[in-house]
Amino acid sequence: MKAEKAKEIAAGLLKVGKKKIWIDPEEAESVKEAITKDDIRELIKNGIIKKRKEGEQSRGRARKIEKQKKKGRRKGHGSRKGTAKARTDRKADWINKVRAQRALLKELKEKHPDKVKKLGYSKLYRMIKGGFFRSKAQLERFVMEAK
Repeated sequence: MKAEKAKEIAAGLLKVGKKKIWIDPEEAESVKEAITKDDIRELIKNGIIKKRKEGEQSRGRARKIEKQKKKGRRKGHGSRKGTAKARTDRKADWINKVRAQRALLKELKEKHPDKVKKLGYSKLYRMIKGGFFRSKAQLERFVMEAK
């Protein structure tokens, strides 16, 4: 059987187009000897006739963009979808801010116990919890300039 006809039959069996069929060039003789559909099935089983791999979409460009985003690029106005609130986890921001302020308060208690005592450690702690201070710097100023 001619190679073209073998490809046509194999395409039907493997449920792909004729272009997706590969025939081993070294085994061309055994393909010529094949007469029936069963012979073609046997050649497929033996790996002489194969289905070509599906062409996949390249991820090269996607990887390049990902690498750039890791560095902090591609974050301009044109790339944004969603409000600032939607783009950041506000709870995580708050947790980080509060943890930093509490750590600073602990540090201030050790360095300047008299100033912290004057205001009251637990009162300052509650003020941090209530979101009274916008930043560590504001907390430090508040403690240092206490009258």
